[in-house]
Amino acid sequence: MPDYPYDPHEDLTEPVPPSGPPPASGGQGKLIIGNFHNSAGNQTQGRRQLPPGYQGYQAYRGGVSTPSRRPGAEPYPRSYPATATPALRSRRSFLRRRGCAIGCLSLLLVVVLLAGFSVYVLQRVLAFGSAISTQAPLSTQTGFMSTSDRVNLLVLGFGGGDHPGAYLTDSMMLMSLIPSTQHTTLISIPRDLWVQVPSGSGHYGKINSVYEVASNNNKDPVAGGNAAAQKVSLITGLDVKYWMTIDFDGFRELINAIGGIDVYVPDSFTALYPKNDDPNIDASWIKVHFSKGMQHMDGETAIRYARARESLDNPAEGTDFARSARQMIIIKAVISKVKQWSTWPHLFDAMDALKQTIYTNMSLTDLGLFSLKMDLNQAHRIGLSNQNVLVDSQSADGQYILLPANNNWQLIIDYIRKNLYN
Repeated sequence: MPDYPYDPHEDLTEPVPPSGPPPASGGQGKLIIGNFHNSAGNQTQGRRQLPPGYQGYQAYRGGVSTPSRRPGAEPYPRSYPATATPALRSRRSFLRRRGCAIGCLSLLLVVVLLAGFSVYVLQRVLAFGSAISTQAPLSTQTGFMSTSDRVNLLVLGFGGGDHPGAYLTDSMMLMSLIPSTQHTTLISIPRDLWVQVPSGSGHYGKINSVYEVASNNNKDPVAGGNAAAQKVSLITGLDVKYWMTIDFDGFRELINAIGGIDVYVPDSFTALYPKNDDPNIDASWIKVHFSKGMQHMDGETAIRYARARESLDNPAEGTDFARSARQMIIIKAVISKVKQWSTWPHLFDAMDALKQTIYTNMSLTDLGLFSLKMDLNQAHRIGLSNQNVLVDSQSADGQYILLPANNNWQLIIDYIRKNLYN
């Protein structure tokens, strides 16, 4: 503390009146010039003496602390640290609690929305699985594809509709998979193969009529699928337990729903194509042309490419074997597109289209795992044709048909066994 009286309202730079005894009587109002001498003879200055060491106010220079206004006091800091009062601390605590509560509620809302959306998606998927299969969606008949035995799925494609021949299976493809190794073999079954329809009846017809007859024009798809699978088992020597039908009309909508597919056309050709599957509606034909190379196809173009057989300029593309190969190209392109993340926003549209497209005796779970495990890029292909074990022939009513050489059906079984892994 300073050793002199200090008045904070004083300005030390202003002159102050001299201290001393009051003026003598009669001297009121008299101007005194010069220094005042007290009775002791001491001279008193006109300014208050400053404490030792005080140098007055100075201009601030960088690095030099500004002297305090009050002599002897520490320099004031440039900023004052905030001192939280109890009320301020209480308010801050309330704001922190409110922020935490809002964050927790927001997180809870996100979780609830995700859970609700997940339940919605699950319900849609389960409903889809029930609509396309004879089995419960989450069931498995293959041990979730963990087996080392072959799983064989017969894929049957038809045009659909109400006209005669709408459910003749123009496409018959046997997909054979070893799930543990992903070894995949694709076997094309020619539609003109001459067999007993129904089995043991003594009546004969092309193998593409087996499904139509057994299902009574698709009124009983389970009976039709089972009959076709049993017939193919007898011909190939493979245990064919599973089947799946594909309606080409629905397949067209599926391809459109996923935004089309990219297809590499290995050979150019021009073909005649029926303007309508039902000749009673329109019996005329149109020309379709496909150029070699990569093409983006919508549903209608893809179906025409897969089914065209009246080739005008490339005889090889007019055979059933070429058609089977093109159909496999389309199926492969569709599976590849469905697996892409960019297709997932169209998942519900694709499922709606598939409800009208496929029907199977394989559960949704097994079908999904089967599709994921198939290695279509490295798949082995077996085509039964008149270039290996079949020969051209003619039925009693003049139809073009195919039969095994020398009517020896064992030739087909042996040929498939020999080439199953090659």
